[in-house]
Amino acid sequence: MTENEKNLKSGFVAIIGRPNVGKSTLMNHLIGQKIAITSKKPQTTRNRIQTVYTCDRGQIVFVDTPGIHKARNKLGEYMVAVAERTLKEVDAILWLVEPSPRIGPGDEHIADQLRGLGVPVLLVINKIDTLPQKEEILRVIDAYRTLCDFAEIIPCSALRGKNTNDIIDSLFGYLPYGPMFYDEDTVTDQPMRQIVAEVIREKSLYALSDEIPHGIAVAIDSMKERPGKNLLYDIEATIICEKDSHKGIIIGKQGAMLKRIGSDARYELERMLEAKVNLRLWVKVKKDWRDSDFLIKNFGYDKKEI
Repeated sequence: MTENEKNLKSGFVAIIGRPNVGKSTLMNHLIGQKIAITSKKPQTTRNRIQTVYTCDRGQIVFVDTPGIHKARNKLGEYMVAVAERTLKEVDAILWLVEPSPRIGPGDEHIADQLRGLGVPVLLVINKIDTLPQKEEILRVIDAYRTLCDFAEIIPCSALRGKNTNDIIDSLFGYLPYGPMFYDEDTVTDQPMRQIVAEVIREKSLYALSDEIPHGIAVAIDSMKERPGKNLLYDIEATIICEKDSHKGIIIGKQGAMLKRIGSDARYELERMLEAKVNLRLWVKVKKDWRDSDFLIKNFGYDKKEI
């Protein structure tokens, strides 16, 4: 081990919070590129996603967890179990909350999970750009400061990138010295097919009405590189929904909705893969798949990880 390597710090940091507080947006911003999908709809993240931030000080492995919430089906139980197990396996925790002095039962439940863990917890008050007056952040800090024994409280805007560098600087103060876990070029542990499926699901979330999104999954049927002078991917994917009526909405009149989802996903994938993409989408009904252990596993949510 070189003298420089002895001075490196590395560790795992969980990003937790209620659904839709901006966990994936923050993680994507901290590592400098999009890995986790984002949406204004809650419970967007379903798996535990690891991304890697590397600099001359060391390496931070961020673990973006599903939002901690009240489970209503087996998929929900899986998501909550993944989030709660993660808390016991990390070196530090970033707890994201919205800038409101009102502490609801969801945040009370998270605070209960955090007490007694023996892990530094940094409270990140996100979305401060939505506050009409800057002084209001003081009321939010006062409301939360007695809820847990926080190592630090950091106001930020993940969307605008405001104060996010402060989060990185603070985290390195709590990580142990040690070698890096991943090569410096690594940015995520997610297989490319999984990332592609999540991009398609994200575009579906944006396009579809409120009653459908939580009932969909995306399966990549095939993903192949086409030989030739310019890189091109042929991708075939299926959007899974729970009801026949949902299938009609996803396809849309004369296929308009499915075309919109495909067009939006293709644009995002071509930017991400830096190649042309030939994307073909289908829609299938798998009734009540979120309550089927077999189908949950089949769509990439592995209960063996819990």
